[in-house]
Amino acid sequence: MIAYVEGRLAEILDDGCVLVTQGGVGYEISLPGHTLAKLPPLGETTFFYTSTVVREDALELYGFSSWDERQVFIVLTSISRVGAKTALAILTIFRPDELRQLVLDEDIASLTRVPGIGKKTAQQLFLELKYKLKAEGVSALPSPGARNGVHKDAVAGLVNLGYDENEAISVVKKILTDEPDLDVGEALRAALKSLAKGKA
Repeated sequence: MIAYVEGRLAEILDDGCVLVTQGGVGYEISLPGHTLAKLPPLGETTFFYTSTVVREDALELYGFSSWDERQVFIVLTSISRVGAKTALAILTIFRPDELRQLVLDEDIASLTRVPGIGKKTAQQLFLELKYKLKAEGVSALPSPGARNGVHKDAVAGLVNLGYDENEAISVVKKILTDEPDLDVGEALRAALKSLAKGKA
């Protein structure tokens, strides 16, 4: 597998570039949008960490400015229904640490910003990312964004069950103030227990 390529920038394409090594071999490399936007002028030397994707009809090379981004690309392409093009689109919008933070914050909705990813695919993608991405360098403690996500989802769950929204907001807020580490399911169960006591 080709993991690193360094050479002269020979061409800039719509979705990547052609890089010519010192040995005279030219590689066509697909790039995330943010990397593509920062390419040096033609003729200058640059490098990419690369991942090779083998298909029945093609051998494709994807390039990244960091090893971390390359590894996240590999994780993304290991997820069912996520091909190399979709993984590249995700990394065009989210840097690796942003993606990890998104998972920590349980922010499924943000994944739908990626072209071609709807709500159902975003939910599946999130569940698999949760187990496959290591949040190295990102605090494992619940962030304000994570708590907000849990609060919002727990309130939505109560409303769907027929409870008054204002009452749901109040109950969930009190529960998360007392126990900020709860996930959505735990917060929802605690809220239901509290509401049942109140009506007893």
